[in-house]
Amino acid sequence: MSNIYWSTFSTFFKIGMFTLGGGYAMIPIIEEEVVNKHQWVSKEDMLDLIAIAQSCPGVFAINISIFIGYKLRKTRGALVTALGTALPSFLIILAIAIFFHQFEDNKVVAAMFRGIRPAVVALIAVPTFNLAKSAHLNRYTLWIPIVSALAIWLLGVSPIWIIILAGVGGYLYGLTQKNKKA
Repeated sequence: MSNIYWSTFSTFFKIGMFTLGGGYAMIPIIEEEVVNKHQWVSKEDMLDLIAIAQSCPGVFAINISIFIGYKLRKTRGALVTALGTALPSFLIILAIAIFFHQFEDNKVVAAMFRGIRPAVVALIAVPTFNLAKSAHLNRYTLWIPIVSALAIWLLGVSPIWIIILAGVGGYLYGLTQKNKKA
């Protein structure tokens, strides 16, 4: 394995190992490692990769790792980063499945998980605000995420419909901008 493969595997293994709260909680850590530390992708490319990963079916963390790995080293890179991201969760879940009965009623373990929950909320909130800043929202576009969030939260609209409508809306907007330039 060449250095880039080991580097991407170990980076995504670390991300997978030390991130609680799912894929969205991984965004600040992935961004720090991939954009700031290793400079494998630019901040703008990272935003695009996040949008694509969110729009694809499957686990967000795996999707984003695959896209980053593919961008770096095509199919082999995607396989290495996906394995690096998934392996820690697999090993942890396997260990929990094997030993769960020994600590399921442990008050210390339950208290630890209660303490972790608020931190996970912050880990999800921070990338949300950072994405909003990076998306260059203005007074003309701010309504889109607000209406989308309210539709999902209050009306129970499926996020799938929001993604489809946003994709169609973005495509139509792009067509109108293309026609204006012509």
